[in-house]
Amino acid sequence: MMPEVTAKKNDQVANMNFGSIYPHYLNRIEKHGRTKAELDKVITWLTNYDQKTLESYIAGKGSFGDFFKGATLHENAHLIKGVVCGYRIEDIAEEFALYRDCRRMEKLIDELAKGRKMEKILRVAP
Repeated sequence: MMPEVTAKKNDQVANMNFGSIYPHYLNRIEKHGRTKAELDKVITWLTNYDQKTLESYIAGKGSFGDFFKGATLHENAHLIKGVVCGYRIEDIAEEFALYRDCRRMEKLIDELAKGRKMEKILRVAP
């Protein structure tokens, strides 16, 4: 049985500083031979941020709540499906959109770490 997202869990993620978590993402993908440029490409694809804006978040200027509130998710973000950390992305309720969007980003990072081709990671509508 899948765990349920709660308001408490959503708030915990919303309040985490993006810049404090980004190095963990970077370490994860670099261990598998991927690069910061590839990681940033995946994140900017999802969020529609430019590199300068992303760098300000990496520098610690904002929480995940701020990060996703300011983002304009890619029109194909809904194509990101599957299970991340025990949560099925497509089953996360709209009221927890921030948590869902965070898990979508983590799914892309997982795929990058696992060596998936960039054109597959950056969803193209069928």
